[in-house]
Amino acid sequence: MKKVLGFLSLILLMSVSGYAQKAATVEEVKFKTSAKCGMCKERIEHDLSLTKGVEKAVLNLDDKTVSISYNAKKTSPEKLKVKISKIGYDADEVIADQKAHDRLPDCCQKTADAHQ
Repeated sequence: MKKVLGFLSLILLMSVSGYAQKAATVEEVKFKTSAKCGMCKERIEHDLSLTKGVEKAVLNLDDKTVSISYNAKKTSPEKLKVKISKIGYDADEVIADQKAHDRLPDCCQKTADAHQ
């Protein structure tokens, strides 16, 4: 009986320590983007949500800033900037991938007038 209780205690301890380590790796970063409208918002949030390590992505259209919560063990701010670029948008100093940008709807491209 003591062995069973000891084994269960060990499992519980490992579970709690594993949870504490996981919670400690989630970080948040913000990038300025070239997004313009609700379509841009949906595209960026959706594509980032499918990215390894991303917990949550929210684009604020008022200031064109995307906030990303991510697992630091699975991705990095640099990788996230490249991902946004490959979606077709600027991310701080990382310029949008030209081919991805050209595939965006005309209204979402940088050369289009700003719209709501």
